[in-house]
Amino acid sequence: MAVSYTPPDGAARRLAWADLQAVEIVTTSDGPFANDVFRVLLPDGPPLFIPQSADRSGVLLKRLQELPGLDNHAFIVAMGSTDDVHFLCWKRA
Repeated sequence: MAVSYTPPDGAARRLAWADLQAVEIVTTSDGPFANDVFRVLLPDGPPLFIPQSADRSGVLLKRLQELPGLDNHAFIVAMGSTDDVHFLCWKRA
């Protein structure tokens, strides 16, 4: 299984779940009229930034919550942030 995302101004990216090493939520102070919350999937290579506003964002969230040991508290705290912050929500053991 894999996750894929195509940003409006870029090429499609695909990441196999087996290659996922960590998950972060990155918040910025750019909101509320610009994307300011991103789910960041971290493989060994370049990270995959997926804005919260992306299509099927709820499906991605549901899948992320299936990761063993996902820190839901960090996720909840991130949703209330309006600053430039990285929240580590999961890391492969």
